[in-house]
Amino acid sequence: MPMHATDTLRALIPIVTIFLFLNPAFGDSTGFTSASSVDEVRLQLERLPRDNIWWTVNGKDMAWNNKNLHRMFPTVNVYRAGPVRELPYRPMPEISSFSVTTPQGEMVFADFLNSDQSTTMGIVIVHKGNIVFESYPRQQAYEKPIYWSVAKAFVSTLVAILEDRGLVDVSKPIETYIPELAESSFAGVTVRNFLDMATGVDCPEEYEAHDSCYYQYSMTIGDGYWTDKSPDNPYTFLATVKAGRWAEQGTSFSYSGANTFILGWLVEKITGMPFQDALSREIWTRIGAESDASFLAPRYAVPITHGGLLARVRDVARFGLLFTPSYRVVSDEKIISERYLEMILNGGNPELLKNARFGAPKDPTIKHNVYQWDTVWTNNDFIKGGWAGQGLLINPERDLVAVWTGYFKDDNNSEVELLPILRTMLEGVFGTKPAD
Repeated sequence: MPMHATDTLRALIPIVTIFLFLNPAFGDSTGFTSASSVDEVRLQLERLPRDNIWWTVNGKDMAWNNKNLHRMFPTVNVYRAGPVRELPYRPMPEISSFSVTTPQGEMVFADFLNSDQSTTMGIVIVHKGNIVFESYPRQQAYEKPIYWSVAKAFVSTLVAILEDRGLVDVSKPIETYIPELAESSFAGVTVRNFLDMATGVDCPEEYEAHDSCYYQYSMTIGDGYWTDKSPDNPYTFLATVKAGRWAEQGTSFSYSGANTFILGWLVEKITGMPFQDALSREIWTRIGAESDASFLAPRYAVPITHGGLLARVRDVARFGLLFTPSYRVVSDEKIISERYLEMILNGGNPELLKNARFGAPKDPTIKHNVYQWDTVWTNNDFIKGGWAGQGLLINPERDLVAVWTGYFKDDNNSEVELLPILRTMLEGVFGTKPAD
C-alpha cells in the first residue's frame, strides 16, 4: 500500500531535525552569530535622520547603516546560480605581520586593522586564486555591506562585454543607443567619454546644493534626500536636463554618478532587461558566488547603479578575479577579454586627470583613469574606490585582488585611510616575488 503524504512527512522529521542540527546555516548556534540584536535594529532605525538623507551620519551609526541597508530600503536582486566556486584558504603570515607606518607609530598590518585608527569593516586579499588574508574586524563575513562607487566598475564592465560582442561602439554619441538623450545636455557625448568621466557636461557630484544638476538627479533615484515634490524619474530627468557644458568633451576628468547611470541605461537598452538582470546574466550567475547580491532601489525599483551594490566581500573578490590569470578559479569561461584588460592598463588618456576639474593628482606614479576605474598606477595596480572607505584593487601581473569595506568616524577625518597602507604592504610582500 502506498504511504500517505502525512506518513511521509512524519518519516522525514527525524532526518530534517538531524540536518538542521548539523548545518550551521540552519540554526546551529555555534556556527552563526547574529550581527544585530532585536533592540539594536529598532534603535538604529529610530536614529535615522528625519530631515536629511541617511548617509549624512558618520561613526558607528554609519557603520551599522552601511551593513544594514536591506533593512531600510527596497533593493533589487542580482542572482547567483550553480555550485559555489570555493576560494582556497591559504593564509600568508607575512601579510598579517608586515610592519606599516601609522600616525601612532609602527605596527603590524593585522594590528592596524583592529586598532582605533582604522575603520575597515572587512577585507579579503586573494593571490593566485587563494585567499591569503581575510579579516572582519567590524562586520560578519556573511553580511552584505554597501560598496558605494565600487559599483561603477560593474557598470563599465558590462559595457565592455557588450563592446566585445560588437553591440556597442564607444566612439559613437550616446543618443545612438539612447535616443531619449538627443535633446539633453548629454547629446553628442561619446560613450567613451561617459566611461572616462570626461563628458564636459556641467553636472559634477554635488551633495550640498539641492537645486544642483547632480543633487536633483540623486533625488530622482533615491540617493539624495527627497520629498513628495522632488523629481522622481532619473530617465526623464536626464533626458531633459539642460546643464550646459563646462569643458569640451574628452579633455578633462569630472566625476559624476549621472554618467554611470546613463551607462547603465545603455546596458538596459542593448540587453532589453533591467540592469540588475543583465548583471546577473553576464557576471553574477557565472562566478560561483556564495550569495545573491543586490542594488539599492529606494524609488520605484530603479537601482542606484552608480553606487548601490550590496554583496559579500568574498563575492566582490570573485568579480575581481575575472581580471587576473586565476579567473578559472571562479569561471570556466574568460569573461573579461584581453582587449578590455589592455584598455584598462594602457588605454587611458593621461591628460584627463592632468586637466581634472577639481585638481590633478600629485602622485607621479599614476598613469591614468579609464572606463570608470579611478586610477591605474605604473606598477599596474588599478582601483575602483567607494566613498567612506570601500575599495576594489586589482593587479593582473601579480595575480592580486583586494576588497575592503569601511566607514567614516564621527569627525569624518581622523580615520587612517587604508589604501596607501595596503599598497605599501602589498608592494613589500609581493613586489619582489617572481611571476610564474
